[in-house]
Amino acid sequence: MQPKEVILKWVVAFNKGDAAGMAEFYHEDAINHQVANEPVLGKNAIHKMFQEEFAAAEMTCIIENVFEDNDWAILEWADPLGLRGCGFFQIVDGKIKFQRGYWDKLSFLRQHNLPIPSE
Repeated sequence: MQPKEVILKWVVAFNKGDAAGMAEFYHEDAINHQVANEPVLGKNAIHKMFQEEFAAAEMTCIIENVFEDNDWAILEWADPLGLRGCGFFQIVDGKIKFQRGYWDKLSFLRQHNLPIPSE
């Protein structure tokens, strides 16, 4: 599967809130680094992260653009509440090896009425 195809299928699983299905898109030693948070290391930890996130908030990914360059896919996204962001995915052998996402965590927490951590 080409990187763009992987991401299009990943978005379908994301929009279903399917943490187990999403975990299957990742290598065993994958890294998911949402820059507003510490990196999450490994498929099992990524699965747990998605379980917790889907339990905490209803999330929807609206694709604005998907770009592909060699083994990388770039996803520009929005959500129904107006949040926007982008993700960079390195795809190796049809699975996500590395992911980095950029989005405004404070806006996300406020939109979903989630607690804002104090520093």
